[in-house]
Amino acid sequence: MSKSPAPNSVLQPPGWPQPKGFANGIRARGEMVFVGGMIGQDKDGRFAQGFVAQMKQALENIAAVLAQAGASPRHIVRLTWYVRDMDEYLADLPALGAAYREVMGRHFPAMAVVEVNRLVEPEARLEIEATAVLP
Repeated sequence: MSKSPAPNSVLQPPGWPQPKGFANGIRARGEMVFVGGMIGQDKDGRFAQGFVAQMKQALENIAAVLAQAGASPRHIVRLTWYVRDMDEYLADLPALGAAYREVMGRHFPAMAVVEVNRLVEPEARLEIEATAVLP
């Protein structure tokens, strides 16, 4: 009898290079939580200044929504990032990574980053949506 995998496990095809900052895939089993697009605006409607600060605020907003379901960032299995300017996203990856880890730790779910022409809020530099699975 084969052993069942953990409820959330990283899928890494043999021989593929190890991704940096994301997973190729996640296998998950449990209750799903979907978080709509979060932007870098705090609960009082103030925008963080700069791309990295807005990204961190968006992730903190996701964490706050997840907390309402008894979940945390470690339960996230997928993030989709919508960025206004891919060059802005790529401009300071070390700072982006450090801010990401402050909220997410070393948890790297499946991710996609997509450049978009505009977002609903003109001051928003990015929007991030999340899918989480609670065991």
